[in-house]
Amino acid sequence: METSKLPSNKRPRGFTLMETMIAIVILSVGMLSLAALMSKMTGSTEQSRYMSMAALLASEKLEDLNRLPNIDPEVAVSGGSLTTDVGNQSVTFNGSTELVDYYDSVMISSGNGSISETMVGKDASGTVTYSTITHSPDGTVNPVISTTAPVIAPDLLQFRRRWAVEKDAPVTGVRRITVGVTLTSPAGGPPVNFQMSMVRP
Repeated sequence: METSKLPSNKRPRGFTLMETMIAIVILSVGMLSLAALMSKMTGSTEQSRYMSMAALLASEKLEDLNRLPNIDPEVAVSGGSLTTDVGNQSVTFNGSTELVDYYDSVMISSGNGSISETMVGKDASGTVTYSTITHSPDGTVNPVISTTAPVIAPDLLQFRRRWAVEKDAPVTGVRRITVGVTLTSPAGGPPVNFQMSMVRP
């Protein structure tokens, strides 16, 4: 029986140390790039979630204001600001005077799914009051009026809504209502600001 021998220059060789090191470096760069991409995608997903919530809250407030009759002091005259809290404004229209707030806070729990909306105002004696309406996932609604600010739990997202009413804008005879929503307690990441407008008679 004859055995064949390979010539010494044709013997199978393994990887050299240099080839192994280059392969490890290339693999490491690829894995780091993949980790950076995953981190960026997670941040973008959270940003999109917060923007969606802000859009929903702005739309909700516009619908609430659109339901009010034209003679309601909240929408009858120009007022409010999108950059600062404007509250306890004495507004008189058609012989009726009311204190009007052009801002509120909305707190959304990331744990149990409940949504709380808090409005700050003053009662007839001038005492600051906090009206909080909590909507639970089971459908129950719990209104609470207190003279102390509600406690903000660490798992809550807090949004500030401000709105402005412009009479005779963009044309005479209509009102433009603009709502701005800002995430005031972000869980990290870039700030969230959203603005939406509507025009009504």
